[in-house]
Formats: sequence, C-alpha cells, structure tokens
Amino acid sequence: MASKRDQVILKCTVCGNENYITTRNKRNKPEKMQIKKYCEHCRKMTDHKEKK
Repeated sequence: MASKRDQVILKCTVCGNENYITTRNKRNKPEKMQIKKYCEHCRKMTDHKEKK
C-alpha cells in the first residue's frame, strides 16, 4: 500500500536557500505548502514555499 504522506523540501522565497525538509498529506492538502519559518541565511522569519 502506498504512503499517503509526501516528503517535501521548503525553499526560502527571499534568498532561495533550501532550509527544511518536512512531510505533508497528499490527500488533505493537494496544493503546495507555504509556511513562515526562520531562514539562517537571511537571519529573519521569511515565507518558505514547497520546491518541486
């Protein structure tokens, strides 16, 4: 049986660094993730979008 969770990489929208790896449920959230997370390169809270 296939897994319902999908591993995604989160990328900073400001500098473009790939900072986080997380999972999401493909059935409940088919759209791409966008979360505010801390970026070490920018040294502030920025939006991180799912990279595909």
